[in-house]
Amino acid sequence: MFKLLSVLCLLGLMIISTGETYAQSKKKVRYKVAVIDLMLLKRQKLGAFPLAKEVGADGVEVDLGGLGNRPTFDNKLLIDSVREQFLSKAREFGLEIPSLAMTGYYAQSFCQREPFIQSIEDAIRTMKLMKVKTAFLPLGVQCDLVKRPELRDSVISRLKIAGRMAKKAGVVIGIETPLSAAEQVQLLKDVGSPAIKIYFNFSDALGAGRDLYSELKTLGRKNICMIHCTNKDGVWLQNDPQIDLKKVKQVLDEMKWSGWLVIERSRDASQPTNVRANFSANTAYVKSIFQ
Repeated sequence: MFKLLSVLCLLGLMIISTGETYAQSKKKVRYKVAVIDLMLLKRQKLGAFPLAKEVGADGVEVDLGGLGNRPTFDNKLLIDSVREQFLSKAREFGLEIPSLAMTGYYAQSFCQREPFIQSIEDAIRTMKLMKVKTAFLPLGVQCDLVKRPELRDSVISRLKIAGRMAKKAGVVIGIETPLSAAEQVQLLKDVGSPAIKIYFNFSDALGAGRDLYSELKTLGRKNICMIHCTNKDGVWLQNDPQIDLKKVKQVLDEMKWSGWLVIERSRDASQPTNVRANFSANTAYVKSIFQ
């Protein structure tokens, strides 16, 4: 009997030790991998969570809804009952919501449309209610500072306003621009807000023929809030000759950067609408390198 009790106690200690190790290892995960509800064809839909779990992601970037000619996003997450459903569904599937996305600004002009403050206010309010620390703000085709440099002052003045709002709320707005890394660093300096950072997209650098690894180094750890770990559609990341993810990881490790890698595109051209196949393959490959 004494020997049996001793064995049981030893097993109990092993289980506790294993549990602690597992918990500690979870805390030490340096890179996490998310997918985007919009690209899963589940824009602001609860079905994004079971699908994200199925493809192996750690989290879901949730979109704030369309913008169009409205003064703000078509955002159902400000409705208490709807928002709680999303938070509950995330908990159910053990997923995080690392960011909320203002993708409506891909097509709409952040730097020129008259009503823009309400959209930023609503985004930040939703972030606080959902305890999400990062928002994604693409400057979009109409505020492309490479093609339309004359809009720079307008972009800076509006980002200063958004930065003050975000800083007061204790959140970060990550912007995506087609500028080079050096130009983005200067843009951040001109905006002058710690709450405005770069949401880096691999495809922006690669599409412009820039060296992806040098761009990351130039931007630096403190200027990058999150990363769209993706390229243009055509092939999966594991088959993409333009990206060496092992080298990307080496660069990010050396920079001591940590955070979320969010898969956006890199869909196989032979099956562009096969959501499960595309995102399962890319998620599995990114995790094999970074986790």
